[in-house]
Amino acid sequence: MTYLFISDLHLSPDHPRLVRGFLALLEQYQDKNTHLYILGDWFNAWIGDDYTAPWLDEIVSALQKFTAANNQVYFQVGNRDFALGQKFLKQFNGILLPNVYTLNIQRHTFRLEHGDALCTDDVAYQRFRKVIRNPILLGLIKRTPLSFRQKLANGFRKKSSETKQLKSYDIMDVNAKAVENVITEVDYLIHGHTHRPEIHQVLNKQRIVLGDWREDSAWILEINEQENSSLDFKKWTY
Repeated sequence: MTYLFISDLHLSPDHPRLVRGFLALLEQYQDKNTHLYILGDWFNAWIGDDYTAPWLDEIVSALQKFTAANNQVYFQVGNRDFALGQKFLKQFNGILLPNVYTLNIQRHTFRLEHGDALCTDDVAYQRFRKVIRNPILLGLIKRTPLSFRQKLANGFRKKSSETKQLKSYDIMDVNAKAVENVITEVDYLIHGHTHRPEIHQVLNKQRIVLGDWREDSAWILEINEQENSSLDFKKWTY
């Protein structure tokens, strides 16, 4: 069995090369009995499971082929696609994971999360995150017309881009104490969000940061049970 971890693809119709890259990944790992874990920001924005478009239909079709070949897809929401739900995933038998999930692979424990909750120094973002993730508010937003949700998502992206330009590099990274608090109970912490791919040593444990996808490459983590569950953190090109 192959475990594959990716995050921060930011797929959208505006970046077809990223879409092509994801489809290429599915094809490459289709015959490897793959458990694919997508740790948030799969899409650059998600306005609801009732949204459809030709570019998205192509992705769903590829995922259906992927899971039909004895593979499995797991998904955790990110800050860009927190509205994505089980209704969309049901189309290809995908599984929606909680915001924090513990995975066991041959006596090793892995904590999986998107990573934005670890950026506790960014107080303004954490305040916004708490409000927008409120199930009641999210439920109300999902009931609004698709056109309204599209405008809302565009507004969020614009505001996020403007805000990032005013924030320091450090404030948008994880807080060291927050990481130490969560890594103590596991052997590995895997997350994305910061777009800073690296393996860090923390309290004699490993924090593996998945990178964002580029037009011709992506950082992915592969764990193969047939190879003594060795970790292969690599820059995959397509």
